[in-house]
Amino acid sequence: MATYIMLMKMTEQGVKDIKKMPQRIEESIKSAEAIGGKLIGFYATMGEYDYVVIGEAPNNEVMMTFLLGLGSRGNVKTMTLTAFSREELAQMLKKLP
Repeated sequence: MATYIMLMKMTEQGVKDIKKMPQRIEESIKSAEAIGGKLIGFYATMGEYDYVVIGEAPNNEVMMTFLLGLGSRGNVKTMTLTAFSREELAQMLKKLP
């Protein structure tokens, strides 16, 4: 499965309804799992982003479906990065001429 790092900022709506955040996280975990994804880690952060989430999905289409659903709820805006492990990077480097 591919690994993704999602950087999230709360919207005004998300801040207004912050007490429901634990429930929204659980709902998001279930929706990711329902389409074949998996949450690896969730962190509340200080700084430019409010949350950092690490997840896995079998492909970009599954991740995009998850992100569209998450964004449509209006509580967070996301920036998503595809991540590669040390082992995956080593394999890529072996292919260099």
